[in-house]
Amino acid sequence: MSDRLLEQLRAAASAGGVTGVTLKGQGGGFVEIATRSGQDAFLVKARSTEPRRFGNPTSALMLLREVGIAVAQLDATHWNPDQKDMTRSRQSRAEAMRGAHEAAAYNQRLAGEIQASIDDPRPSIPHDEVMAEMDADIAALPKKKRA
Repeated sequence: MSDRLLEQLRAAASAGGVTGVTLKGQGGGFVEIATRSGQDAFLVKARSTEPRRFGNPTSALMLLREVGIAVAQLDATHWNPDQKDMTRSRQSRAEAMRGAHEAAAYNQRLAGEIQASIDDPRPSIPHDEVMAEMDADIAALPKKKRA
């Protein structure tokens, strides 16, 4: 949730604008906050207007407490803990982090190889000379028997 929206929720809570909160379960997570004033609200993701899903109600309660809401009800009527959002699962996140670490390691290794090549004190070989040598090596390879 963006800092601005958290501040708005904090201000509303401290001004008495939030008289009560019910976290409503939906699918595999908790999304909606219903206030006793009759207006429903949604916690949204930081950089979008898409509702933020909390797979664990404890996470939602910690956020509410952080903004000054210490009392909340929990409605688990439509909550199904077996219906996990796969994009938010720990396994998916772990795989994404592993991929990011592998990419970073590859980039670091590649940068090291490039720098080692730049720092190599041996004289450079002209492109045409390298290509001629490769053509000669390829021509020297044994030809496959044709059937």
